[in-house]
Amino acid sequence: MSQFFYIHPENPQQRLLNQAVDIIHQGEVIVYPTDSGYAIGCQMDDKKALERLCQIRQIKNEHQFTLMCRDMSELSNYAKVDNLAFRQIKNNTPGPYTFVFKATSEVPKRLQNPKRKTIGIRVPDNIIALKLLETLGEPLMSTSLILPGNTMAESDPDEIRDKLEKQVGLIIHGGYLGEQPTTVVDFSDGEAQIIREGSGDTSPFL
Repeated sequence: MSQFFYIHPENPQQRLLNQAVDIIHQGEVIVYPTDSGYAIGCQMDDKKALERLCQIRQIKNEHQFTLMCRDMSELSNYAKVDNLAFRQIKNNTPGPYTFVFKATSEVPKRLQNPKRKTIGIRVPDNIIALKLLETLGEPLMSTSLILPGNTMAESDPDEIRDKLEKQVGLIIHGGYLGEQPTTVVDFSDGEAQIIREGSGDTSPFL
């Protein structure tokens, strides 16, 4: 049975964030709010938690996984970024974007796309998510919470609880969210390529 935390969307309770991080460190999968619906995540180095996450979402290891980061300072540790890309991203984060880069050796191989050796990087514009990442002190391995048979990320935490409370360690209720997907921009071959148009403005990358 998972825990269910009501965390204030504008003034998150640090006590609950600390408990959430403890749950992540215990190897659990968690559901938490972002600026594009709810996401599901686990500790970056936890193989078993990743397997459980993939089982819940019914995805395979060629899926493009994302590291949810608290700010730009973590970017160069995990992604190979040139100066032009860095400037473009800096001007548009935090925000509803997922940026795809060639991964550095700091990214576990099981998180990299097996053919392209890429990783998604994202800085969400959501206070709960950013405070959680700040408390965790490292990126959170994440993917949108799109359940099998659906095309959009889950946006209602009560419905998520009904569906997943026996499969995840924690569900953070951070309000009822919109279902707009992120805009995906691929920098892995140098120049920006728009892979998916979502709620993030594409014009800075064209």
